[in-house]
Amino acid sequence: MNHINADSKSTAVSEGSYRLFLFIVAAQVVTTIFVLRWLGQGFWCECGRAVMWISSASSAHTSQHLFDPYSFTHIAHGFVFCGLFAMVGPKTRIYHRFLMAIAIECLWEIFENTPFVINRYRTATAALGYEGDSIANAVSDIVACGAGFLFATKFGWRITLPVFAATEVLLLATIRDSLVLNVIMLCFPIDAIRQWQLG
Repeated sequence: MNHINADSKSTAVSEGSYRLFLFIVAAQVVTTIFVLRWLGQGFWCECGRAVMWISSASSAHTSQHLFDPYSFTHIAHGFVFCGLFAMVGPKTRIYHRFLMAIAIECLWEIFENTPFVINRYRTATAALGYEGDSIANAVSDIVACGAGFLFATKFGWRITLPVFAATEVLLLATIRDSLVLNVIMLCFPIDAIRQWQLG
């Protein structure tokens, strides 16, 4: 009898932790939505069309619908967060690492849509007409990051690292941009790279 009660109590705690986990994830995303709206970002593309995927990386629709080539860079965010947290906090529980990854991604989505970063993209990178992300696109970027984190957690670095490298190469070949190049151009813009991207 005591054994049964103990098991029931353990299950209840586990279910409670799971509900708390979902609540925190939802709270992070909802908070991001409210802040983005406060910053003036629209919920969807002004065109009003329901488009799931935009293949162009430089059209007026990029970052305005659910998914575009830059969605892959957000999956890569998840790869990077998973690897970093595994190195700096190997004893931290996976769901705590996941919450930290989502929190950082949410903060980035907010920061990315501030006037400072929008203007930085326009002046330092090839994103000349960038006006920030729609809220729908920002949420899908957060989902992509979470998916990347879960992929890396499941398959480990031996598979994730080649996938990351292949994704970078594919993006460079198709849109002349990638996560690594994006970071370089935001932090240390190189005119030769910018001209190549505009080419």
